[in-house]
Amino acid sequence: MSLDSPRRIVLLRHAKADWPEVPDHDRPLAERGRKDAPLAGRWLAGAGIRPELTVCSTAVRARETWKLFAPELPERPRTSYDERLYDASVGELIAVLNGLDDAVRDVLLVGHNPGVHGLADGLAGEAEGDALARMNRSGYPTCGLAVLTFPGDWKSVELGVAHLAAFWSPHA
Repeated sequence: MSLDSPRRIVLLRHAKADWPEVPDHDRPLAERGRKDAPLAGRWLAGAGIRPELTVCSTAVRARETWKLFAPELPERPRTSYDERLYDASVGELIAVLNGLDDAVRDVLLVGHNPGVHGLADGLAGEAEGDALARMNRSGYPTCGLAVLTFPGDWKSVELGVAHLAAFWSPHA
């Protein structure tokens, strides 16, 4: 990718989780989540998007989503598990992006709502077709993927700077 190429942020909300009697951070995926995560990985691979880095929440449901999603990609990106993504606000998620190394062009964040939805909506100064309306109408379902592009370095990520290029959900 040239220096003039836009950077890409892919936001993946974890797949559908189960509700056993465990702390929220330790909730595993439900059967539907185990089916949806590979579908999401196949969609991203089919779209030709190849993240170089994945930053994943430390929550069990996010790690399980990534474990089922990653094998569908043609090449597994470097992965970092970051506790800041669990229960993160939009501002906290932007801080994670602002701290990325500028050598990274495409990043995948695996996180949670409402932060993931808020970040996608907040970054999207413009959108492709009806992608923004579909994303907001759906409430950003589990295993939903938003693909955003923006010019500049990671320190320049702020509300309104990105273009929502695509939104996909396994149940849309």
